[in-house]
Amino acid sequence: MSDIFKIVSEAIEPAAFQAELRDAHAGACVTFEGRVRDLNKGRGVVALEYEAFAPLAEKEGARILAEARERFGLLGAMCVHRVGRLGLGDMAVWIGVASAHREAAFDACRYIIDELKTRVPVWKKEHYADGAEARWLR
Repeated sequence: MSDIFKIVSEAIEPAAFQAELRDAHAGACVTFEGRVRDLNKGRGVVALEYEAFAPLAEKEGARILAEARERFGLLGAMCVHRVGRLGLGDMAVWIGVASAHREAAFDACRYIIDELKTRVPVWKKEHYADGAEARWLR
């Protein structure tokens, strides 16, 4: 099972990715779905826009997955991040990890999302419900 990090512009379909994590040695598969919500820091949000420099983002993302595999003894790890304009409820990121035991899988999934948010060059622009000018966030 290989580690895969992808930047995509189409809707994320988790079932296809989750199938890649099936392994007879895996006692645990933990997934995370990051979705667009309607509120951030007290402000109403109607949409998000994501941009990334895909070659660099995928390279750094693959590095994070490799670190997680080694640190937590994973059997496999995948992460898909969407770019473009997303509406409320749309999935922006999907992460899946497989390991022999659940503790490692949960810890690895958290590690991957935390590292992704700080290290991978993906930028987010919030569009607000009150009509205020949209702004870029990191």
